[in-house]
Amino acid sequence: MSRRRILSGMRTTGRLHLGHYMGVLVNWAKLQETEECFFFAADWHALTTEYANPGLVKASLTGMMVDWLAAGIDPEKATIFVQSWVPEHAELHLLFSMSTPLSWLERVPTYKDQIENLKHKDLGTYGFLGYPLLQSADILVYRADGVPVGEDQVPHIELTREVARRFNHLYGEKVGPDEPPRGPLIEPQALLTPASKLLGTDGRKMSKSYNNFIALGEAEESAKKKIMTMTTDTQRVRRTDPGDPDVCPVFDYHKAFSDQATRDEVAEGCRSAGIGCIDCKKKLWAFMDAELAPIRERVAFWEQRPREIEDLLVGGSLRARREAEKTMAEVRKAMGLPDHEAIRGGAV
Repeated sequence: MSRRRILSGMRTTGRLHLGHYMGVLVNWAKLQETEECFFFAADWHALTTEYANPGLVKASLTGMMVDWLAAGIDPEKATIFVQSWVPEHAELHLLFSMSTPLSWLERVPTYKDQIENLKHKDLGTYGFLGYPLLQSADILVYRADGVPVGEDQVPHIELTREVARRFNHLYGEKVGPDEPPRGPLIEPQALLTPASKLLGTDGRKMSKSYNNFIALGEAEESAKKKIMTMTTDTQRVRRTDPGDPDVCPVFDYHKAFSDQATRDEVAEGCRSAGIGCIDCKKKLWAFMDAELAPIRERVAFWEQRPREIEDLLVGGSLRARREAEKTMAEVRKAMGLPDHEAIRGGAV
């Protein structure tokens, strides 16, 4: 069977934490073993909220790549590239903007949510309103079959499917009275991935703004200290009080890192007060450290090799651009626009 083409990206807004690792990178590492994967650093998307700080977006790129590589994303198995290094993303986004109804963008649920959550930023910009359309261009320019997303991102994939369908209808080849036009764009499928359930060390959503996160390459003693002081079941006040693992943030970490026997032991011990929170965390840390120690080593390795990271991004971006250009040649042909090769050759 032929491999599916998978497309996914991540905004370049800083170093990554365990929420990113369990929620995204672990899944990417699995997908690259069986599918044709394109993973990109979404620096243009980062500018939709950080347009006043382009230096931060640029500075975040290498650090994020260090974390990707340390987590097992392999440039030999997946195409890793930078969004802004493939200008076909911008060209397709521009062409889509000519025919996409404004109401389609205004109804995207995350648009109003982000406006509400980021009141301290001036987000009354075209770029912020149009970022779901740029996402559509990101996906469709590679003719991706599937896009791994959480439930909150499914409306973005539905928008992408609508954009592709509208484009094909407007510019596709008419093949019959009862058949839809045959166009160059493929409607992708949303590949639902479980959301990371790892809360921050204070029991709130893991976030750099709350300073309650564990960085992917965090030093052993620092990470261990954060685990040992994590919030647990707030109703379990004394060691002799029974607890409820289903409401304990630490138990979600056990689900992510510990083996089944340990999870069963900890859950039973919590409910019966047979085990205290400190002992529970010690058992957790043994499993976490076993998984994170090699990641820390790889972080240290790649942090010393920024030039190698740049080289692999250049190579990945060139590969990505070759694929994107194939799509754009067909898009321009469907719309009756001059092909870039013809322009360069003076044949227009």
